[in-house]
Amino acid sequence: MPRSKEQFEEMRNATREKIHSAAMELFVHQGFGSTNVQDIADTAGISIGLLYRHYKTKDQLFHEMVAYAVEGLKRNINFFESDQSPKKVIEQFVDEVYTDMMKGEELANLLILINQSLLAGTATASKQNEEILRVNAGLLDATAQLIRKGQQLGEFRSGDAHEMAVFFYAAVQGLAEMKVLLKNNFIMPSPSVLTAFLFKEGE
Repeated sequence: MPRSKEQFEEMRNATREKIHSAAMELFVHQGFGSTNVQDIADTAGISIGLLYRHYKTKDQLFHEMVAYAVEGLKRNINFFESDQSPKKVIEQFVDEVYTDMMKGEELANLLILINQSLLAGTATASKQNEEILRVNAGLLDATAQLIRKGQQLGEFRSGDAHEMAVFFYAAVQGLAEMKVLLKNNFIMPSPSVLTAFLFKEGE
């Protein structure tokens, strides 16, 4: 029986997931510059011709994956700008980071992929990198505003809110890199360790 339109779409999506998974692994562990299209096709278990049906260039694939990661950052900004208790917002965010880091490598890989985009210097990356820097600045600002609100409510320790936001994301980014480097030897700190610098003792 001929395949239906839905079956073709399922096959197409399955192939794209294979490509994304293979590319993510290679970009993170080998770097963008050291990864070629044949490597991605081989790791995905598909022909290079099939890969080219989905992506004309390695740059196109890389930028689509970075765009996906950036959308995740934008969702975090919206979440941080919600009307919920600052302490509850941070607790939920840190719990999600902890769970993602414990369950798999996607979050760590996405964070590293964003940094690689800024460092790769590909010809078509400048516009996307401008967006990454803009979104990162927006996330830092939203987090600093949340921390200030928490300080005013007596939920958070005193201190420069922007500096505290920078420290927080530096810790998360550093943990992502350690997870990739240490592999099975990596031990993820508990949520209470990640928030110890921010939450007042006994709360």
